[in-house]
Amino acid sequence: MARTLGVEEEMILVDLHHGHPRPASGELLVHAARRANGLDDSGLTGAVEGEFKQQQIETHTAPVADLTSLTREVSRWRGEVAAAARLTGSGVAALATSPLPVQPVIAASPRYAWMEDRYQQTAREHLVCGCHVHVSVDGDEEGVGVLDRIRVWLPTLLALSANSPFWNGTDTGFASYRAQALARWPSWGPTDRFGSAEAYHRLVHDMVQSAVILDEKMVYFDARLAQRYPTVEIRTADVCFTVEDAVLVAALCRGLVETAAQEWSSGREAPAVPTQLLRLAAWQSARDGLEGSLVDWRTGLPRPCWSVVDSLLEHVGPALQATGDLEVVQEGLARVRREGNGAMRQRAVRARTGRLADVVADSVRETALEVEPQRVEA
Repeated sequence: MARTLGVEEEMILVDLHHGHPRPASGELLVHAARRANGLDDSGLTGAVEGEFKQQQIETHTAPVADLTSLTREVSRWRGEVAAAARLTGSGVAALATSPLPVQPVIAASPRYAWMEDRYQQTAREHLVCGCHVHVSVDGDEEGVGVLDRIRVWLPTLLALSANSPFWNGTDTGFASYRAQALARWPSWGPTDRFGSAEAYHRLVHDMVQSAVILDEKMVYFDARLAQRYPTVEIRTADVCFTVEDAVLVAALCRGLVETAAQEWSSGREAPAVPTQLLRLAAWQSARDGLEGSLVDWRTGLPRPCWSVVDSLLEHVGPALQATGDLEVVQEGLARVRREGNGAMRQRAVRARTGRLADVVADSVRETALEVEPQRVEA
């Protein structure tokens, strides 16, 4: 039986007149709740929630067992949040950072106030959006066995999803500048091998006891055991530019989890790759995305990016075949190879029009699944 999977997407709320991020999450949530009240009998599942900044919104799909259902869920929730945003005069952009300058506004909550006081400039400047994929596991022991074995492949997922080349009006030179911004947080990044659920929970407990972080929710590992669900939560990806890209990343995540679970069950040792090498690999993935080289964790040497992606596909191929996902993933990777990831698409729009506002408008159109292009004025 296929493992269930679900997707959380963080997205930016923007002003439709000029494309700058707009602090409208509170108003949007009111409209989203009203729309949901009228859809109780429609089979609509999932959720819309606020995030750290008032210029952000987050959607959650329901857990599903097949990619057709996941595509429907991601599309539905992007459409729902876009419709609610329009009632506030806003658009929704699936961009992992804002191309245009922004003064982030922290959402009102005691938790977020604590974070601003504790982390100061890091918290004040923070406005990034990720794609978090949940894949079901059979308990914490299997989950930690999975974490120990997928860690080496997570930089490749970052390269595929990279969708944040611009930051406050500047091309950063990175395909995923979100990854650079997140590196400023004390609990972010790759982890060592744990070996057992006991070791995992002991580390999380010790991190909280240090008082550097507030609680377990602030354990921002690239992948972790979810608190609310019996899942592994893979957090490394940028929010994806398109629904198809999000589903592709989710399918690869499920393939990785299933492959790792089988290896753990059979007693196959997790790769003994130093965490510092994985940090270098993640940095390289954030730097080049799909337009250069990636670090091959098996050798520690750079390889052409698509050679590493092909190795990932080979690794998870049997698991994808078993769930009927292989053809969808192959087609998705071929499409990304032709059209590029989000970072490449953003830069192509900027090169064509010379306007970062058009980059935002292109994302607003794509996120709302609209046919006619949007245009913002500034």
